[in-house]
Amino acid sequence: MSIGLIFLLLFVLLFLGVPIGISIGIPICLLVWQTQITTFEFIAQFMYTKPSEFTLLALPFFIVAGDIMDTGGLSKRLVGVANNLIGNVTGGLGIVAILGCMFFGAVSGSSPATVAAIGTIMIPQMVRAGYDKYYATGLIAVAGGLGIIVPPSFPLVLYGVTNDVSISDLFLAGFGPALVVGIVLVSINFIYSKRYGYKEEGKTVHFKELLKSIWDAKWALLMPVIILGGIYSGACSPTEAAVISCVYGLFIGVFVYKELDVRNIVPMFKNKVDFIGGVIFTFAPAGAMGAIFAYLGYTTVVKNFFLGISTNPYVIVLLMYALLFVVGMFVQTMPAIVILSPILLGVAEAVGIDPVHFGLIVTLALAVAFVTPPVALNLFVASSMTGLSMERITRAAMPFIAGLLAAEIIVGFNPILTTGIIDFFGK
Repeated sequence: MSIGLIFLLLFVLLFLGVPIGISIGIPICLLVWQTQITTFEFIAQFMYTKPSEFTLLALPFFIVAGDIMDTGGLSKRLVGVANNLIGNVTGGLGIVAILGCMFFGAVSGSSPATVAAIGTIMIPQMVRAGYDKYYATGLIAVAGGLGIIVPPSFPLVLYGVTNDVSISDLFLAGFGPALVVGIVLVSINFIYSKRYGYKEEGKTVHFKELLKSIWDAKWALLMPVIILGGIYSGACSPTEAAVISCVYGLFIGVFVYKELDVRNIVPMFKNKVDFIGGVIFTFAPAGAMGAIFAYLGYTTVVKNFFLGISTNPYVIVLLMYALLFVVGMFVQTMPAIVILSPILLGVAEAVGIDPVHFGLIVTLALAVAFVTPPVALNLFVASSMTGLSMERITRAAMPFIAGLLAAEIIVGFNPILTTGIIDFFGK
């Protein structure tokens, strides 16, 4: 059975609506049965041991931390700081929305959670201020991608675990790309706001008001400092930092801001059980498939294919972006990272691309996948929040999607934006 047939069967099963874990597991079983490259016992053992890695525990805790932050009143205070920081400028509320996504992403690590949290606050404000509702929703859907670019990041943790790359290095490398994406989105928002007259929405900047909002949000602002500071200082691992973020968020939401009802804590965790179980159920067979591909030498085949086209790292980056763009339209982020990143990493290293830099390339490419139908989770979230059609939201979001693609190329072609900060800190 060729690799082409394997992926064809995978896509057919996904198209039919079969759960992702099963869609991956069936081709694995057929591949092992035909090639006898290994035993079913080994596959079962791999699927049990790989998800039990300690580092992988960071994923569910960062996801839950995002919910805690939203319901506990932390997210709206971050938006308040952004609003007072921007003031009365052209496209002010759009800039506030982008900054809010960056602030929230610095804790949640989840793109859909960022869309839900910031969209709930900012979309109504933007519409009341005269923004087109489709424009406002499209902006939030794309800016929500910052949730997986700004450290800590769900995909970066997954990439690090899958490819044995330092997660703290990946988090540190994420700041440069996050700034690039933020600047590009702010620039596009400014141009469109100038064209359509979206101005004077924000509040006039008053230093006292800004200080007051910062003081009110001090506990929320401390959260990413504690998380990332603990990781970079070596005081805690990413997994421990994720747990700390949950405990800290619960304490602030219940006892300081007093907006998180104790009775809602257990239901909040229960609501994430299905999602987290689905994550593990997908990660286990996806990791097994990647391992089998390596055993069969498919990684070498793929590497030779890419290098047969070009050995220029810039050309290789563009080819990988194109591949990941197409894959991301049909396959969710997690299986795409677990299955494809080990295969493509060999190609990247062959042309001198650093594994950390490549991790940000993959993450940026899949950030676009959150807003490119048919598998576009951010669009689904935005549509369900507002009741607007995905088609109209996508149309309004096209300038920002184009900007995200431009930011990808800027980051992909300039490793200094990722590895440069690691070199600066002497890591």
